[in-house]
This record gives sequence, C-alpha cells and structure tokens, in this order.
Amino acid sequence: MSVRELYVKGARVWIPDPDQVWRCAELTKDYKNNIVAVVYDDAQGVERTEDLVVKNDEELPPLRNPDILIGENDLTSLSYLHEPAVLYNLQVRFCNQNAIYTYCGIVLVAINPYDEMPIYGPDTISAYRGHSMGDLDPHIFAVAEEAFTQMERENKDQSIIVSGESGAGKTVSAKYAMRYFATISGSDSETQIEKKILASNPIMEAIGNAKTTRNDNSSRFGKYIELDFTPSYSIMGANMRTYLLEKSRVVFQAPDERNYHIFYQLCSAAEQGKLPHLKLRKPMRFHYLNQGLQEGPMVASKPRKGHQDNFHYLKQGSSPHIDGVDDAEDFIETCKAFSLLGINEGMQEQIFRILAGILHLGNVVLEEGNGDSSAISTGDKSLKTVSELLGIDLEDIRKWLCNRKIVSGREVFTKPMTLTEAVFSRDALSKHIYAKLFDWIVTQINKCFAAKAKPYRFIGVLDIYGFETFEINSFEQFCINYANEKLQQQFNQHVFKLEQEEYVKEQIEWEFINFYDNQPCIDLIESKLGILDLLDEECRMPRGSDQSWVEKLYDKCKKWEHFSKPRLSNTSFLIAHFADKVGYECAGFLEKNRDTVSEEQINILKSSQIALVHSLFTEKEKGAPPTKVKVLPTGSKSKQMKKTVGSQFRDSLNLLMMTLNSTTPHYVRCIKPNDEKMAFTFDPTRAIQQLRACGVLETVRISAAGYPSRWTYNEFFCRYRVLCNSKDIKRNDMRLTCEKIIGNMINDEDKFKFGRTKIFFRAGQVAYMEKLRADRLSACGVMIQKHVRMFLHRNRYRTMRKAAVTIQKYTRGLKARRHVHHIRRTAAAIKIQAAIRGWVKRVQYKRLVYTVTQLQAHARGAWAREKYQHMRRVRAAIIIQKNVRMWQAVYHYKMAMRGMITLQGLVRCFLAKKQLKKLKIEARSVEHQRKLNKGLENKIISLQQKLTEAKLEVGNVKTYKEEIVTLKEQLSEMKGVETQLKNSSNRVSELEAMVAKLTQEVEAERGEKMDVLSEKERAEKENRELVEKLNAENAKLTEELMNAKKEEAKKEGEELLKRKYEAEKQQMIMEYSEEKSSYQRLLKEFNRLEQKNEQLEEQMAKMTGGNSHKRTASNVSNLSGASDAPTELVRDDASEFNSIIVDDDVGYGSVRSRASEASDNSRNLESIDWGSPQKGDTSEIRIPVPEKVEDITLVLQLQNKVRELEKERRTMAKRIDQLENSSSPLDDSQHAQELIRLQELEMENAKLKDDLNRLRKSIADSEPQNNRIQEFMKQFEALQDELERRREECIQLRTVLANRAHDLRSLTQSSYGKDVDIVNEDGELAIAYQTQKQVNRQLEDELKSEKQRHREAETEYKSELDRLRRDNDRQQKLLAQNLTKGGGSQPETLLQSEIMRLTSENLLAVNIRPLQPPQNLQGQVDNLTEQLKKYKRSLKAYAKKIKESGGTGSKRSSTHGSPYGGDPPDLLDVAATTEGEAMPVIRKKERDYMGMFEYDRREEMQIIRVLIYELKPRVAVTFLPGLPAYILFMCIRHTDHINDDEKVRSLLNNIVNGVKRVIKKRHEDLDSTVLWLSNTLRLLHNLKQYSGDKAFQAENTVKQNEQSLKNFDLSEYRQVLSDIAVWIYNGVIKLMEEKVQPLIVPSILEHEAIAGLSGNKPGGMRGRAGSVARELESPVEPQKALDLLLKEMTQFYRTLAMFGTDPELITQVFRQIFYFICAGSLNNLLLRKDMCHWSKGMQIRYNLSHLEQWTRDMRLHEAGVTDTLAPIIQAAQLLQARKTDDDVNSICDMCDKLSVSQIIKILNLYTPADEFEERVPISFIHKIQNKLQERAEGEQAQATLLMNTKFAFPVRFPFNPSSIHLEDIELPESLNLVMLKKV
Repeated sequence: MSVRELYVKGARVWIPDPDQVWRCAELTKDYKNNIVAVVYDDAQGVERTEDLVVKNDEELPPLRNPDILIGENDLTSLSYLHEPAVLYNLQVRFCNQNAIYTYCGIVLVAINPYDEMPIYGPDTISAYRGHSMGDLDPHIFAVAEEAFTQMERENKDQSIIVSGESGAGKTVSAKYAMRYFATISGSDSETQIEKKILASNPIMEAIGNAKTTRNDNSSRFGKYIELDFTPSYSIMGANMRTYLLEKSRVVFQAPDERNYHIFYQLCSAAEQGKLPHLKLRKPMRFHYLNQGLQEGPMVASKPRKGHQDNFHYLKQGSSPHIDGVDDAEDFIETCKAFSLLGINEGMQEQIFRILAGILHLGNVVLEEGNGDSSAISTGDKSLKTVSELLGIDLEDIRKWLCNRKIVSGREVFTKPMTLTEAVFSRDALSKHIYAKLFDWIVTQINKCFAAKAKPYRFIGVLDIYGFETFEINSFEQFCINYANEKLQQQFNQHVFKLEQEEYVKEQIEWEFINFYDNQPCIDLIESKLGILDLLDEECRMPRGSDQSWVEKLYDKCKKWEHFSKPRLSNTSFLIAHFADKVGYECAGFLEKNRDTVSEEQINILKSSQIALVHSLFTEKEKGAPPTKVKVLPTGSKSKQMKKTVGSQFRDSLNLLMMTLNSTTPHYVRCIKPNDEKMAFTFDPTRAIQQLRACGVLETVRISAAGYPSRWTYNEFFCRYRVLCNSKDIKRNDMRLTCEKIIGNMINDEDKFKFGRTKIFFRAGQVAYMEKLRADRLSACGVMIQKHVRMFLHRNRYRTMRKAAVTIQKYTRGLKARRHVHHIRRTAAAIKIQAAIRGWVKRVQYKRLVYTVTQLQAHARGAWAREKYQHMRRVRAAIIIQKNVRMWQAVYHYKMAMRGMITLQGLVRCFLAKKQLKKLKIEARSVEHQRKLNKGLENKIISLQQKLTEAKLEVGNVKTYKEEIVTLKEQLSEMKGVETQLKNSSNRVSELEAMVAKLTQEVEAERGEKMDVLSEKERAEKENRELVEKLNAENAKLTEELMNAKKEEAKKEGEELLKRKYEAEKQQMIMEYSEEKSSYQRLLKEFNRLEQKNEQLEEQMAKMTGGNSHKRTASNVSNLSGASDAPTELVRDDASEFNSIIVDDDVGYGSVRSRASEASDNSRNLESIDWGSPQKGDTSEIRIPVPEKVEDITLVLQLQNKVRELEKERRTMAKRIDQLENSSSPLDDSQHAQELIRLQELEMENAKLKDDLNRLRKSIADSEPQNNRIQEFMKQFEALQDELERRREECIQLRTVLANRAHDLRSLTQSSYGKDVDIVNEDGELAIAYQTQKQVNRQLEDELKSEKQRHREAETEYKSELDRLRRDNDRQQKLLAQNLTKGGGSQPETLLQSEIMRLTSENLLAVNIRPLQPPQNLQGQVDNLTEQLKKYKRSLKAYAKKIKESGGTGSKRSSTHGSPYGGDPPDLLDVAATTEGEAMPVIRKKERDYMGMFEYDRREEMQIIRVLIYELKPRVAVTFLPGLPAYILFMCIRHTDHINDDEKVRSLLNNIVNGVKRVIKKRHEDLDSTVLWLSNTLRLLHNLKQYSGDKAFQAENTVKQNEQSLKNFDLSEYRQVLSDIAVWIYNGVIKLMEEKVQPLIVPSILEHEAIAGLSGNKPGGMRGRAGSVARELESPVEPQKALDLLLKEMTQFYRTLAMFGTDPELITQVFRQIFYFICAGSLNNLLLRKDMCHWSKGMQIRYNLSHLEQWTRDMRLHEAGVTDTLAPIIQAAQLLQARKTDDDVNSICDMCDKLSVSQIIKILNLYTPADEFEERVPISFIHKIQNKLQERAEGEQAQATLLMNTKFAFPVRFPFNPSSIHLEDIELPESLNLVMLKKV
C-alpha cells in the first residue's frame, strides 16, 4: 500500500496554522500532480479552500486519525503518530473530557487544570492500588503504583522524575506521588514518618517557592526526595537533596513577582500583633522605597505596620498579594509544620529573627561618601535593628558594609567601597545568610526524616525545573537548561532501551532506531575548555570580567555545532538545546558563579550572640551541600579557591544522574495550558512549546520510527474478522488466520511484523485497516438495508390491504346497528313519557296535602305556647309574694333576739366583776395557801412510793441478767463441744480415707507378691543380709524419729498458740455480742422509764391545776414514747421474720447486703459526736431491763443446734468405735514390749514436763509485774498444748502404720506360711523402704507448708482481734454518748437497726469454721445436699460399671453402698436377675429443672476453654445453633440465683476476653468469626430476654418470665457484648470483601455472557507501547468469574445460615457486600475509558441481573439488598441510553443515584465502539450538566467522583427472642463438660 492511496477525496489532514499551530482540513479531491486541494474553516468559521503544493510525498500534510482513536489514554496508541495528532488528542481530553492526565508511552503528561478536582481522595488511592498503568485512566497515582510495585517485584530502587516549566504543576504532582506512597505503605516507626514527609511541604514551599509571572507558587529550587523503605515496604525515613536555589530573588524581584513566601507570612503575622520583637510593626521610611523598575520618582507613602511594602526586598515586584492566598494562615501552617518536624518554638524564634534581619538589612541606607567611598548614617534604625536581631556588633557591621580588606604581601589595607560595591556587598551578604539558613532547615528536615536503620530500598521523587527561555536569560537559566539536557539524555536512552527490549522479547526482525542524541550539547557545556570550564577559569583571573569571558567563548567554542554568536550582539551567545535555541546574556555570570562574600562580614556573623546564627557560619559542612559560597581571601594561604557555583552544580548533577541511572525511572511531564491561569483553557501555542521541550514529541518520534501499533492475535482476529472468509479461519492457529487476513490487505511486508504473541504495525496501518473494515461493514450494511426495506414494504402493503377490508366490514356493521338502535329508542321514549306524566301528578297531590298539614300544625302550636306562658307568669308571682312575706317575718324575729342577748350580756358582766373582787380578797388569805400545800404533799408521798416500786423492779432485772449470763456461758460451752465434734468428724474422715488407701495398696501388693514363691530358694541368702542391713537402718530410723518428735513438739506448740488465739477470738466475739445486747436492753429500758417519768410529770402538772398547754421536750418524748409498744411488736416480728428468711440470705450480714450495710454503718457512726459527756450529767442511771423476746428465740435456736450437733457427735463416735472394733488386736509380743517401753517413756516425759512447768510458774510468780514474762508464759503454754496435739497425731499415725505392718505380716504368713523371708528375696523391701523415706520427706515438706499457712492464719486472727477490740471500744463510746443525751428519735432508730443487724449476725454465726467465711444453716444444708447428689451419681456410675463388667455375684451391702444406708433413692433397678445379662437403668426425674448450670468457680476457665477456645466450627455446626451461648447464659443465671456478684463478674469478663482472643487468633477464618458472631448475638438476646425488662418480655412464656434475672442488672455487659458483636461483624464483612474483591471487576465488568457482543475494545487500540507496568492478568478468567462470585455469595449465605445467624443480620451483611461490589465496579468503570460504550453497558446489565436473581433465590430481594446496586445499574443504563437533546430529562431522572460528577465523567469517557455510532456531543454534556446542577444544589455528596469503598452502613442488631426453653437444653457428650450440673 502506497501513501498516495490514503490521500483521497474526503481524507482529513492537518495543515499549519499561525494561531492554532495546526488546523484540520479535508481533501476535496484525490492527491495528484503534487497538489493537495483542501477545504477548512478559519478562525471566524468561514469555509476556505486552498491548494497546497508539495515537492514530494514526504512533504504531504499529516493525516488525521479516525474518530474512534481520538481521545485515547495513550498517545502512542494512535495510528498516526505526529505532532498535530498528539496536540489535538491532548486538547480533546483536556477541554472536552476534563482529563488532565494522558500517557505517552512510559511518560505521564499532566496538564495543570488551574482548578480543584475530586480525583485525589482516599477512594482514588484505593482504586489504583494493585492495578498496572494501562488498566485504569492515566493518573499520577498510577505512576506511583507502578514504581512501588516494581520495587516490590524486582527488588530495585525507583525514581519518579517530575519536570516542567514554572506553573505547570510539578510540585503538586510530586506532593500527590508522595502522598500515595505514604498512604499505601504506612510506617514502622512511632514518629509516623509519612506525616512528617507530607508536613515538610509547607516549609519547603514557604522558604523555596515564590510568585512569578507564570506561577503563583513556583519552586525556585530543585529537590530530590528519597523515601526509604523497610524490607516490608513501609516508609522508615526520607532524605532530601536540593539544587540551585535562586538566591538572587532575595534581593531582587521582577515586576509582578514576589520574594519567597516566608517573608510575606512574617509580615502578615506582624500585622496581627504577633512577633513584636522583630520590629516589623514600627513605621519607618526606606531608602529603596522608590527603587525598582518603575520610571520616575514615587511619592513616599506613610508606612504601614508590619506591611511588606515597608521593606525594599519585598516591594520591588509591586505584587505583594496572591489571589486566594492568606499569608497569615499559611504562617500558622508553617509553624505547625516546624513543630511537627521537631523544630521547637525557641529555634523557630531564631529562624524568624534571621529572616527579619535580612529584611531590615535590605532597608539599610548606603550613602555616597567623600571620593569613591560609601557610608551608613549613625542614625540608621534599620542597621541597629539588624545588629539586635542577628546579635552582632553594630559598629563592626557598619564598618565592613562600606569597606573591604586587601592583603598585599605582608601588609593589610582597608579600602573603602564605592556605593555600587557596597550595595552589592550588602545584597551578597543577604543572599548568603538566606542560603545558609535554607541549607540548615533542609539539614534539620533530613535529620527528622533520617531512619535509625539502613534502608532496604528507596523511591526517589525528583521535582526539578523544566526547560526555560525568557527574553533575557542569565546564569540561572543556563544551569536549568543544562540540567534538562542531562535529564533528556537519560530519558532518551531509557525510552530507546525499552522500545528495543519489546522487539527482542517478541523476536521480530527490526532495524535500530536513530534518535536525537544531545551528548554534543552536554559536551559543549561540561567538557574541558567548555563553557563551565572557561567560566571557572575566568573567575580565577584577578581582573576577569563577563566581556572577556564571552570573548573566550567566541574563540574556543566556535568548533561546536550547538554554539553560535548572535549577529547583533557581542555580550551574548546562543546554544542549540534539544528543545530550542536559547540566547544568554553574559552580564552577571562571573559574579553569580563566584558568589563571593567578604570574610570580615562572615567573621562578624560568627561572633553572633544568637546560637543559630553562630552555628550557621561555624559548622563544618559535610559532603557537598547544594550551595557553597566563596569567601574573599585575606591572606596568601587562603588563595586556594573553593568550588564555584557552576562546578558545584555540575558535581551535584552528575551525582543525581548516577542515582537515577541506578534506579528504574518513571517520568511525569507537566504542561502549563495557558499563561492566564484560566481553568481548562488550552493554548496550543504554549502547549506545543512545552511538548517539544519536555521530550514528549521525542517519545512519539521514537515510537513512530518503529512499530507503534501492537495487537495480540485474538484481539486482531476479533476486530478484523469481517475482512476474511470462513475458509481462512483456523481456530486452533490464530497466527495463521491473522497472516491470511493481513496478506489479503497489506502487500508490503515492512509495514507489519509477526511476533510471538503480538502483531506489530507501522504507523498508519491501523487507520488503513480501519478504513477497509468500515468499507466492508458499509457494504454489508447496504445489503442488509436492501433486504430489510423490501421486507418492510411488502409487509406494509399486506397490512394496508387487510386494514381496508376490515374497515369496510366494520362500517357496514355499524350502519345496521345504528338503525336497530333508532327503533329501540322510539319505543322506549313512549314508555318513559307515560311514566313521567303519572309521576308528576302524584307529586303535585302530595305537595298540596303536606302544605295544609303544616299550616294546621303551626297554628295549633302557637295557641298552646301562648297559654303555657300565661300559666308560668301566674305561678312566678305567687312564689315571689311568698318569699317576700317570709323575709319580713324573719327580720323582725332576729332584731328582737339581738336586743335580748345584748341585755343579758351586760347584766352578767356586772355580776362577774363583783365576783372577781371577792376572789381576790380571798386569795390573799393564809388558809387558802395551806389547802393548796396539803394537796401537793400528798402527791409527793405517792411519787416516793412509785420510786420504791421502781427500785424493786431493778432488782428483778439484775436477777434476769445473771440468768442470761449463765445461759450464755452454757452456750459458749456448747459451741466448744460443737467445735470438738467437727474436729473429730474431720479426723474420722481422714482416717477412713487413709484406711481405704492402705487397703488398696495391700490389694495391689497382694497381686505383686504372687510371683515371689517361685524365687524363694534363690533369695534366702540375700534376705539374711538385707535383714541385718534393715536392723541398722531401723536404728537410724529411730534417731530420725526422735528428731521428728522434737520438731513435732515445736509444731504442737505453734498449734497450741493458734488454738489459744482462736479461743481468745471467740471469747472477744462473745463479749462483743453480750455488750451489744446489754446496751440494747438498757437503752430500751431507759426509753421506757423516761416515758413513765414524763407521764408522772404530766399528771403532776394536772394536779397543780394548770389549764394551759405548753409544748416541751417531755411532750415530744411522750409522743414518741407513745409508739413504743407497737414499735416493739413490730421489732419482734421483724426479728422473727429475719430468723425465717435467713435461709434465703437476704437479712443483715448476708452476702448481698454486707457491703451496703457496712457503708451505712460507717456513715452513721461518723456522723456521731464522739466527745465526752456534758458536764453535770454525773448521775448513774440504773434501769431495770425486761427479758427480750429476741434473746429467748436465739437461745432456743442455739439449743436445738447443740442437740443436733450432739446427736451427730454420738453417731460419729459410734462409727469410730465400729472401726476400732473391726480391726484385730496385735498379737506380736515384741510389739507389746515396745508399747510398754513407750508408755514408760511417756510417763517419764510427763513427769519432767510437770517439773519444768512448776519451775516456770515459780519464776513467773516471783515477778508478777513483768508483762514480758507473763506473755512468754502464755505463749509457752500455747506451744505446749500444740505439741501435745501433734504428739497425739503421731501416735495415731504410728498406730495406723503398725496395723498396716501387722496386716501385711498376717497376709504374708497366710500366703507363704513359715517361709516369710521369701517376701524380700528380690530386695523389694529395700525399695519399699526408700520409697517410704521419700514419702516421709514429702510429708515433711507438706508439714512445712502447712506450718506457713497456719502462721499466716495466725497473723490474720491477730489483726481480726485488734479490729474487734477497736470496734468494741467504739461501741462503748457510742453507748456512753447516747446514754448521756436526751430522748431524741435518732439514737432510737440507730439502736433499732443495730439490734436487727446483731440478731442476724448471731443467727448466722452459729457455725463459724476457722479459715473459712461464715455460712448460714441453709448454706450448710445445700452443701450437704450437693454432696449427697454427688455420691448418688458416683454410686450410679459404679453400679453401671459393675453391670457392664458382669459382676452380679459380688454385690456390696447397703452400708457400704451408700453412707445413708440402702440403695440410692433415685435408682430404680429393673434389670433382669439372670446371670450375664445387664439391663439399662431407668433414671427417675427428681424435679423440674430451673434452666441453670451449676459449676465450681475453679472450673470456670475449663468451661471457657471448652466452649470458646477449643470449640471448632465443624463441631459446633452439629449442635443446636447458639448452644455455647445458651450454656454460658445458664451459668450466668446460676450466679444470679446464688447472688454471687464476684462470680458473675468473673464469668462475664472471661467470656468477653475469650471471645476477643478467639477472634483475634482466628480472624482469617470465616467459619469461626461467623460462629462467634452468632453466639455473641444469641447471648446478647438472652441477656435482654431474661433481663426482666418488660420491653423484652412481650413474646416470653410464663416460665421464661419466671426465669428472669433477679439480682443483677447486666445492661452494661449487654453494651459490651453489643460492641464486640459490631467488632466481629466488621471482621466478617472484611473477610467477605477480601474474598469478593478480586472477582468484582472480572465478573461485573469483564465477563461477556452475551455471545457475539464484544464488550471490550481491542488491546491494540488502548495498549501502552513501551510500558514497563506489570503484566498482571486477572486472578480468574472473566468467563468464570461470575459463577465464582455467585458461588462465593452462596457459600457466605450458607455459612451464616448454618450457624444460626439472625435473618435481619444476614440481610445487613449482604447489603454491605452488594454495596462494596457496586462501589468497586463503578469506581473501576469511572477510571476505564475502554469500558464506556453501549455494548459493555449491556454486558454489565446482564451480569448484574444474575446478582438480582440470586437475591430472589435467597429471598433477600424484599429487604432492599439490591437497592445498593442502583448506582452501577444506572451507570450501565446510561451507557445504553440514547444521548440526544430530547433525552436530557429522561437521563437525569434515570440516574438519580449517580452524582453529577459521575454522570459527566461517564459521558466524557463514552467512546463509540465503531465509526457508525456518533460521539456524545459536547453540547449534550453541557445540557446534562446544567440540568443536574439544580439537583446538586445543597448535596455535598454530589461533588464526589468515586464511591467510598470504606463506607459502612449502620449496624443494627434487632432483638430476636428465643422460643427454646432453657430447662430443655442438654449438654452434648462431645463437649465433655462434666463440671457443669444442671439444676
């Protein structure tokens, strides 16, 4: 195929245009005779024609790509690769699709949108994580993901090179790349290095960025940040390198530019009143106020406080503000960033001082002096401020700013500087200080970033300036362009390398591609005698100048092709860079390269008092920092010059290139679309300049020189199958099929190559094949249209004929029906007329009758009402007359009575006055007083008689008191007897256990001795020797026994002391209770006598004749005392009630009320005044106390208890006697002798002890006042008692051993006869002896531990005694205090409560065991009952074993079978009596179960281990759903039943911790997490259902309500379980999402279930040539992905249902999963242009229908699960919908679940799959956007582009009560929970 074949009529080409660079035109006729006739629209839209003359085919205008390729993600995938195609594709994507990123091979082209875009959120980061660069839309995150993934896969360092001119967005792109790394990698250190890396951006932008004419935030330095990673690829540190800071900006800014941001931030802070010490607020006039680039003088304006216009260094650009930037807010952010990076406020203060000093230094006014000198005024405030801020000497800085030192030989001269030199020196110093501070801050940031360990790998992000060219280019532009030349060379080599590697990989023949090599340009700059070398040489010359240097360039560099001299200038030179030819002005090159600062000025700064200033100029610089400054020498020794700026930059650049070459580079080229900073405005002229400069077109050229278009064989066949015949298709060999297709289309073999997996095409061949395909499809379309139109017209004719016949038929029928209808209407009208006329006459008659009747009725009614009114008026007149007459009579009567009464009163008053005079005279007489005194004497005598009777009553009370003391003594004796009985019973049980053990050992030994008889003769000799040895051993054993006796004596003494303390404690308790009871009785009697006393006083007052009533304290006492009798009765009843309910443990002193009682008592006692009684109350009160009902009841109960204990003691004594009688007496004479000898020794020992005791007593009696001796005697007596007790125990043990030895001997004799020695013929007695010694040692260890335990108990008893003494003293004080007070009601209430509490304590303290907490009688009964049940279960088990073993003949007696005699009552043996046959045992149910499991607290962890830790899902699935939760709740119910708060708290805490531990351990096992999610919720529901709350009891049965918790409120634990359930639920969702996530895209987007409908565009049209991205395939095949997804969902559902998860929770789970599926698929769709076409929308909708059908199959569709799929469903519908102007409203209504940005994004991404489909018009998208803006108002969520994949719906756990009865739950045997007992 020749090129001429493509230039035919209708072909579209690109022609040059001065405004738009390239303009699209269309050929009007075929190309011939070197003339191209085109037609195009100009800028005004006028159509123009033009004939272009070309010399040859190579000059033909470039062809335009097909519309299907326009807007591609990758520029190299275009068929025609040339400059206009690249430019137009970028413009379409940027302006029409708002896509700022585009691939160009391995390069990411980023266009600055000058607008905020919602494409950098966490959802976008997660969307790009795990995808290669070609999978999703181009993005900076894709490049970052590529770099991170290659670092992981290839274990190699990576670099991202971001370049572009100022304002193109380099810094933002680098910042987003670092944000991506920080987000996906995390950090291992506690300092969160990724946050610090991101926090360094505000600092670097403040000190290194400035406003320029092209960019408001332009980076004026280059930086390379290395992010260090650990072996697990998490960020561990970072390092930053900077390049070529633009120091000249500190002292000079061009118009419309600013200085560095940090200066303006400081001024903004000063305007707000901050940093006053920097003196930025003081108004001042400035010398440089009128300087700058403005012409003419300026009128001095009044300086503003803190304003940047006050400073010369900030005013020169005349543009101090940036729109949309708040410098004050940025200053706050900068300070926060400093703090986060470890620079404290003190150091920040010093930094700000230096920066302010630089500003004030620029305001120092230099004046011309005499001659060629300069001077600074002594009144210059700026210089003074500089010296204060920098901490330097004022006079020194004043001197050396205007002078310099010259060294000539050995002489040193001080030479004044001219004004120009002084200004330059001042500015050089300012630049040098700022550069030093900049380097120091970078060093501090690196220290903060530095990792402790060596980094494993790193990713470098290079943010460096792009190629720059201005009207005047100086040293800075030269260095920038030099760096870009180096980077472009590296870029070209890398692109070429990748291009060639692809061809080698596919094994195709190719020719090496020639590409532009800029090495000659680099050699011109950096080689020997190059530009930099000549510049350094000129700098070393004493009188070197810019002019001499440029002349050397003209002479030495003219041999280089890239160097040239301008025609009209002798001060500039031209360099032909790779991007363009640039002219440089030589002015300032030498000074900028030298960067000199006076050494005297440096010394002044070294002597600064500010620590930071001093350190900046004294630290030795390590390595090669980015900026070094040469200091002017002062002596001959320092003439060795330091490196110049150019040399430093060259070295650092070479180091950077070495770093980049050692890594895998990734390229980002930033493009500035326009100079006006307008959003989404594209200037082709500016864009093409940058594309040429950044190397994008070079990439396109390299790709176009090879084979840019690449197709896999399958994709090529699917796309171009229409161009081949069926006979040419070989399904098994796609390559052969493709070769036949291409052979029929393209004849030139150089236009294509066949690789191993791909077909490679030259540029333009894809467009040619697309043309052929379109022609073939057009021909097929014409054929189809012809047949379809014929079919349609034939059908139309047949339809019309059939319609005509049908119309005729229906018309005739209609006419006939109308005639019949007329006849029927006539007949009906006649009938209607007759009926109507009759009805009218009837109505008229009825109306007349009604009228007459109504008239009569109204007339008669009016007459009747008038008569009734007359009668009413007559009756009313009569009533009025009656009342008036009655009132007159009553009035006359009252007036008469009033007069009579008045007269009587006057008469009686006169008589009373007369009588009063007589009484007064009589009262003064003596006889009257005698009569009164006589009555009083009689009353006094009667009172004395009553007092005598009261004394008699007191005597009776004393008698009662003595009797009570006697009874209490008897009670204490009974308690001692009870204690002895308990000890004896315990001892008997121990002896029985020991006897049983010995019996078992004897039986075991009997079996072992059966083999001894056969070895009798062999062991006789050894037996004799062993006997001798045993005799010796016996002697040693005797000695050991003596030592043991001594130790036992000590132990017995300790035990005696212990018993003594116990006895003392019991005595103190008894005394305490007696004192309390006596106090209560006395107080009550006191109240009673007080009441009697008050009654007597009242009677006495009545007898005196006083009638007045006076309220006194006695009256109050009487009122309160009047209720004593009923109160006493109530109190008695209460005491009896307490004695009754004490079994339920609810009274005072019970477990439940002990804590609250103690707190209440402590409150009451603390509120009492414990002071001494008031003075004057010294009289002793002796009150007779009546006998108390409570004491009698207590005594009776104690007597009953004593009788029971006595009975039990007698029973135990009988059993001991039986056991002693059952053992046979010893017959051995030797043993009898030993017993006699032992008795004699004991008698002798007893005598010695008596003598010793008498001696001790005599010593103690001799010194009775010595308390220490008395205390020692008491202790010794206690030890003696303990020793006696221990001796008795040893005797008993010896007796047991002797009996055992006798039994063994008798057994041996019965077995072996006289040959007893055969027993020890094999030495087993020695072995037994050694074993016995070990046992003895073990017993000794146990004895020591027991001794330690007793000591601890002794300490506890002592502390208890001390506490009781203190309590006793306090009670005595309380008694005295209350007895001395009046008859208030508060002491009575307190005493009543004390009586109730002490009574309960006395009843509960009947049986107090040592070392155990007190228990009530009911608790003992419960314990005995439980032991009985345990023994019964043991008997059942033994009986079952006996029957299983067939032992029917050896039945034990009833006394041995059960300790209670007889068989167990709950065993009913119905087995047959035949031998060898064992029938099953029928168990009789004792009672109805309460639905609880009882357990011992020591077994709690075992229960948790079985039910939680070790429970496997495969085992749990065989149980009742939620069985572990039911079991645990039944255990909780039992703790509630026994009211043990510690036990329930321990159980619940262990349950919670156990569940957490299991979930953390098995968080990756879905079955385990679902199992415990279900059980946690079941336990939560049970706690609610049985909480007793009526809200949860609606569905309970009566039995379930009875089983509610009675004592505990577990609402807080319900909240804890709810939180744990939420945590487990989130874990389940996470597990499911992890399993579903790899299947979402293949199953929803890539799965093509509809045959013949291709859903994807072929890879050759969207592939990225030269991409180094991962070639990862989907984890599953797309055709199988949907089935796998449905299978996973089904498995999820079965797992949830299998473990009994609530249906509501299952709905919530799948609602969340479906949302995750929707978010993942929609986010992927929004980032994939190849998916956005109508066929893919149909495929997606069909795939989603399978999910909808699955929800219907699982009955989840009614719960709204599928509603979460609405966004992706609407997106699929949007792809299928028509996109015309008439469909705007329907599309907006249809896509109500999609945000505005999502709808616009899909429409922008929409691409026709073929040329026959039209593209979406831009006008249509604008209409949709305008329509949607109305809906988007007020909706913040509509601004988001991607769905939040981390969003979670609120979790709700609806209450689901259980219908299972707790009493019906049984424990499975597989759980092995024998420690649980169902009650």
